[in-house]
Amino acid sequence: MASVSAPSQAAPSPAASLQRGIVKMVLSGCAIIVRGQPRGGPPPERQINLSNIRAGAMARRAAQGQPDSKDTPDEPWAFQAREFLRKKLIGKEVCFTVEIKTALGREYGMVYLGRDTTGENLADTLVTEGLATVRREGIRGNNPDQARLCDVEDQAKASKKGLWSEGGGAHTIRDLKYTIENPRNFVDSLHQKPINAIIEHVRDGSVVRALLLPDHYLVTVMLSGVKCPTFKREADGTEYPEQFAAEAKFFTESRLLQRDVQIILESCPNQIILGTILHPNGNITELLLKEGFARCVDWSMAVYTQGAEKLRAAERSAKERKIRIWKDYVAPTANLDLKDRQFVAKEKNKDKDKRFRPLYDIPYMFEAREFLRKKLIGKKVNVTVDYIRAATGPGESTPAFSERTCATVTIGGINIAEALVSKGLATVIRYRQDDDQRSSHYDELLAAEARAIKNGKGLHSKKEVPIHRVADISGETQKAKQFLPFLQRAGRSEAVVEYVFSGSRLKLYMPKETCLITFLLAGIECPRSSRNLPGGTQVAEPFSDEAMMFTKELVLQREVEVEVESMDKAGNFIGWLHIEGVNLSVALVESALSKVHFTAERSAYYKTLVSAEDACRLRKEKIWANYEEKPVEEVVHVKEAKERVANYKPVYVTEICDTLHFYTQDVETGAQLENLMETMRAEIAAQPPVEGAYAPRRGDICIATFADGEWYRARVEKVESPARVHVFYIDYGNREVVPSTRLAAMPPAFGIRTLPAQATEHAFAYIQVPQDEDARADVVDCIVRDIQNSQCLMNVEYSGATCPHVTIQFGDTKDDAGLGLVKEGLVMVEVRKEKHLQKMVTEYLNSQESAKSARLNIWRYGDFRADDADEFGYRR
Repeated sequence: MASVSAPSQAAPSPAASLQRGIVKMVLSGCAIIVRGQPRGGPPPERQINLSNIRAGAMARRAAQGQPDSKDTPDEPWAFQAREFLRKKLIGKEVCFTVEIKTALGREYGMVYLGRDTTGENLADTLVTEGLATVRREGIRGNNPDQARLCDVEDQAKASKKGLWSEGGGAHTIRDLKYTIENPRNFVDSLHQKPINAIIEHVRDGSVVRALLLPDHYLVTVMLSGVKCPTFKREADGTEYPEQFAAEAKFFTESRLLQRDVQIILESCPNQIILGTILHPNGNITELLLKEGFARCVDWSMAVYTQGAEKLRAAERSAKERKIRIWKDYVAPTANLDLKDRQFVAKEKNKDKDKRFRPLYDIPYMFEAREFLRKKLIGKKVNVTVDYIRAATGPGESTPAFSERTCATVTIGGINIAEALVSKGLATVIRYRQDDDQRSSHYDELLAAEARAIKNGKGLHSKKEVPIHRVADISGETQKAKQFLPFLQRAGRSEAVVEYVFSGSRLKLYMPKETCLITFLLAGIECPRSSRNLPGGTQVAEPFSDEAMMFTKELVLQREVEVEVESMDKAGNFIGWLHIEGVNLSVALVESALSKVHFTAERSAYYKTLVSAEDACRLRKEKIWANYEEKPVEEVVHVKEAKERVANYKPVYVTEICDTLHFYTQDVETGAQLENLMETMRAEIAAQPPVEGAYAPRRGDICIATFADGEWYRARVEKVESPARVHVFYIDYGNREVVPSTRLAAMPPAFGIRTLPAQATEHAFAYIQVPQDEDARADVVDCIVRDIQNSQCLMNVEYSGATCPHVTIQFGDTKDDAGLGLVKEGLVMVEVRKEKHLQKMVTEYLNSQESAKSARLNIWRYGDFRADDADEFGYRR
């Protein structure tokens, strides 16, 4: 038992004057610490022991560094006595008289709750509740206070209260746990849920010792996101407080010490438990910052669960008022007007620094670049300038940097930096604690990085680093020769424009072929930029810079399609580049930034190029500003009364039927269809339709998922059952039988009123389709191989019963596809009697005679067109 009666060598105080104070801490059931009022710093404090009584001793941990010492448990009812006083006194004003002061300075006296002795006598109350015993040895009979305590104790014994109850009080002894075997698992097991606790000790303003209830874990908790001035311990054991350390400690003590609180244990890095203490009167973390007793720390801010922006705002408030630790704070000078700090920008290319390793060799750099490129290129973004980093000179291991504007970029409310970090494609820069030049969303970046590390994303993954083996064949003539046949056969290939050297010279990344190539635009002659030559610098031609900027704005770092036709002696590929249905060569000519080259005459785009050039020449724009038209003798052309009209237009063949009918899309509206599809799919992804909610009916225009998992516009042709619905894809011409669960109602904004159905049905002119199934299958296979999914030129020759009859020319050679079928002996000629078509009919008949003479395919047994022709599946 802890004895608090006066020792024999103690002398009574000459005058027991009444004193007052506020209870700071309850040490046990018979000892308290009281403090005075703070005046310019932490107030004085003293320990008062209750006279004439004793209460159970509290548990004590074994002394550190003494292997023979052991933990001392609670004595029965000791914790209950301490708790009884704690709940009654902490933070309350009491008055006391010091009766005895020992030679060692310990003080014993009577303590009353309130401002005078009329208040509750704490010794009487403890004895009455059976939580303390009376020290009867040395009692003087003439002392009424001692006599009263003896009477009260006898009554408690009779009532069997507390210490006097049956059983000895073993159930009141706590099972204190001073250490936790695996702190991280312990913290994770609580799932950041608030846990009841009592703050037992305050080490400094931001570190406390807490008793977790009801399991009685005694843990040290550091406040997440902040750090207060601390007490530095020297080698000899003496402590020296940092400036404002004592004030910060008192600030926390006066609000939390021995209070009932709730603690959220948030993380446990390096065996340090981080948490947030919740009290009904407020969050101590925010209060410390607001009053200038603490500063934000980045390394633990990421785990703070109550809103990091509140902590930053509280710290800013203290900095602005320059209080306490911020009294000498000087805000960084802003070198940017407020109106220039926020603006809307359009994302352009990211400049490259050749001093760094190649984009494809640095781990995850390519993935990071692709993420930004796909998210930002060509999009409008919101830019908030956070700070401007001054230029720096070169160091031993760091290059020189020019002045850099550092900003937060958002698109659609999404912070791009945060998205990049959360995917593990970037890491957060760590700053010095006093460096305020950082992102305005720095805490969100730290939290995103913590999530990426926890989930093993990207750079933080334990998987093997992705390797990109990219062959750079720019200027490599031999390698280019090896690649040329593959690129020519591939037709239109996907590419990403990596760099623009001039208006018509680009560097492309081919993802399918995993190579880098230099690409020259075919069919045009672009103004040349300035170049360094062995004999000196070649002066730039007029409008060369404008042409280069035009090309950059249109295609740099965008996904394009290219058609490779040939290559030059330097290993550069020559061909056509398309972006969203726009031919870049044509676009440059239309903008009067390029002229048509004679090599374009054999291309499918020659007429379009010449037409665009003529229009610019007439307007005398840009490169045509000084053009003077040469006089041309007028030639009168006499036209026949009626001729076959050859008006070939570019189309894209999307589907070929068994009947040799086929469907095409108009190339001119291809970009509109792609934009509509992209927008429609984005809207569907944002608000997916409910599966099975749509009931299809014949003739409905709806949307359907194809085998590739994408949504397309379709028309319901027949409903056999919910599991078998016949649909026709109105933009591509193919048909499919699907379950109704793959269908959904057409969003009104994407119906045929917005953009009509793009697939148009046609049939071959001047051709009879074989009736024999095998012969017809051969024709279909041949024509599928030649023109399906390719761009061709089409001319309407005459109308048919169900659709127009047309001739089709290949896009590159301009050969007639139908005439080719006749020459191969795969089909027969349908003779037309219209006068203006006779020239074409004659050409087809001559080709048929040649095939018949060579006994090709259907003519291999001679001319079968006799009376029994129907027997073999043919008829005239």
